[in-house]
Amino acid sequence: MNDGYGYRLFGRGDLGAFWALFTDNLVNLIILSGICQFVFQMPAEIVFGRIVPGAAVAIVAGVAVYTFLARRTAQRLGRDVTAMPYGLSTPVMFVYLFGVIGPVYWTTGDPLVAWQVGIAAGLLGGAVAMAGALVGPWLKRVTPRAGMLGTLCGIALVFIGTVPLATIFESPYVGFVSMVVVLCGLLGRVRLPFDLPAGLLALILGTGVALAIGEARVSVEGVGFYPPVPYFGDMAAGLAHLFANPELFLVLIPVQIYNFIETMNNVESAEAAGDPYPVAVCQVTDGAGTMIGALFGSPFPTTAYIGHPAYKAMGAHAGYVAGVGLVFAAAAFLGFLAFLNNLVPVAAAAPVLVFVALSLITNTAASLRPTHMAAVTIAMIPHVSALLVTKWGSMMSALADSGAEALPRLGDAALTAAMLQQGAHYEGHLALSQGAILTGLIWGAAVANIIDNRFRAAAAFMGAAAVMSLFGVIHAARLHWPELSPVTTGYFVMALFLYAYPFLQRDDRAGTVCSAPSSAPAE
Repeated sequence: MNDGYGYRLFGRGDLGAFWALFTDNLVNLIILSGICQFVFQMPAEIVFGRIVPGAAVAIVAGVAVYTFLARRTAQRLGRDVTAMPYGLSTPVMFVYLFGVIGPVYWTTGDPLVAWQVGIAAGLLGGAVAMAGALVGPWLKRVTPRAGMLGTLCGIALVFIGTVPLATIFESPYVGFVSMVVVLCGLLGRVRLPFDLPAGLLALILGTGVALAIGEARVSVEGVGFYPPVPYFGDMAAGLAHLFANPELFLVLIPVQIYNFIETMNNVESAEAAGDPYPVAVCQVTDGAGTMIGALFGSPFPTTAYIGHPAYKAMGAHAGYVAGVGLVFAAAAFLGFLAFLNNLVPVAAAAPVLVFVALSLITNTAASLRPTHMAAVTIAMIPHVSALLVTKWGSMMSALADSGAEALPRLGDAALTAAMLQQGAHYEGHLALSQGAILTGLIWGAAVANIIDNRFRAAAAFMGAAAVMSLFGVIHAARLHWPELSPVTTGYFVMALFLYAYPFLQRDDRAGTVCSAPSSAPAE
């Protein structure tokens, strides 16, 4: 370690990176606040008085660790590094909302009980995420980078890029103004007026347009002092309900497996950009942050964020992460996030998310051999299916809410057959969407190994997929006892073929069995 190296907390790009990361977290808070208030009927006292301050405590705890890791890594390498971005996990947030909190609310009709079960799920889920540290370093070592980054690119393309871009087109007056500032300032590296960071200027202009056309409002409703306090009694009540309804664990465990793998993928993304961090420490940090946040009122898991390469490209150090933690905490404890929730339209903040998606995908392409882009591409596809299935479900709910009667359930045999007639392959997309991040990682890793003629390594990944599908970890709505489905059988057949292929394929010149290369060329 180079103890003589002086790492500066703030670099030239930290201000711009701060606004980008703060906006990313702000969008999540705006979305979850709206769903909790208007879908699950939670009062503002729970949303802004408990959930938001709890999330702030979790973010501050994680930010402290990632700032320390950045300083230590910079001293070890003797050069500047960018801290890992950190915040609420966007995909897992939606799973907790509609897979844990929603079913409890719809069953009990009690938003307080739904919140209690949510924080109990957060506590146990954080423990599962921490357990990922036991296998994280090994998984990172044996999984090709194309598999890990490919499934991350799928999330970026679909949920971080496509959905926010659609939001921009729904409110073009607001969204286009913000979008052009982000494109020019962050992609074009154009100097903006008064040297303002692109993320900040995009928010200012977009919000100004929204106020002018009536798509935003200034309201002090919800502003107040909300000190973070632990909720031991509510946690105990939530745990009791959770253990009385163990079917919720079938949602909880797979999504937390996803969460610690997401952390592993994001650490790999940072390493590909030049900043190596210990994956086990990051997984423990994310799990512990989630548990702390749950104890203080937030059900939603925290994680190392997608987008490190984007913040590194801005020239950020660790100041942007520390700044987000401090400002986020102050805004949460004073109820200022309730004010921003009313003031800042999603379309004004969405362009920053689009930029993060673009940056991650382009950085992945630059960090891999061109031949491995096929593996990245196949790893992205399950996430497209996940988006389709999610939107089909939303469409059916919208039809019911609009008064349509005698609607079939999504997945009904007659409806599925009719969708197939129209070219909508519901069953196939549903299977791909269930455990999409694991499916993408496995297929991307297997294809990367096939490209490198490492057939037995590819067979191992297909065998792992067979075992996971056997128990419902992937391609199923929930965990179940071993069930030999056609998909599971297919995985086993592929694994056997890939394992046997080196024995069957002979070298024409020597007449001997070909063996796979001992290692792939360095990426």
